[in-house]
Amino acid sequence: MSFVKIWVHLVFTTKNREPWLKKEIRYDVHKHIIENCKKKEIFLQAINGWTEHLHCLISLGKDQSIAGISQLIKGESSYWINKNNLVPEKFIWQDDYWAVSVSQSHVERVVNYIKNQEAHHSKRSFSEEVEEFVSKYGFEVISQ
Repeated sequence: MSFVKIWVHLVFTTKNREPWLKKEIRYDVHKHIIENCKKKEIFLQAINGWTEHLHCLISLGKDQSIAGISQLIKGESSYWINKNNLVPEKFIWQDDYWAVSVSQSHVERVVNYIKNQEAHHSKRSFSEEVEEFVSKYGFEVISQ
């Protein structure tokens, strides 16, 4: 029997950072993603976000990859959002995402960070959050 516990903080945005995830639909989308993750055996510890992005804390299983999990969550949720006409135009997630490993000792802190997105974004924009992540985790940003 394999024992694997790899925590990943995954963040992805709507296409062009369009603010489609308004409060009226945001929690329905979260709830749907939670249900979908259970069906697909994706261990989702926490989910939350703001109008143009989502944060997920996931524990990868032995046969799962960050790319695969991201694709499953984003693909199915965008299909569901469009099928239910939750936004006035076609909903699409950005192709890219951010992912960083989380040590077991920091899981609770990351869960709290994810849970407090509304308060967090009342003080700083998503662009500022991105700059903080780039700096904190040493991501290299390549201009296109």
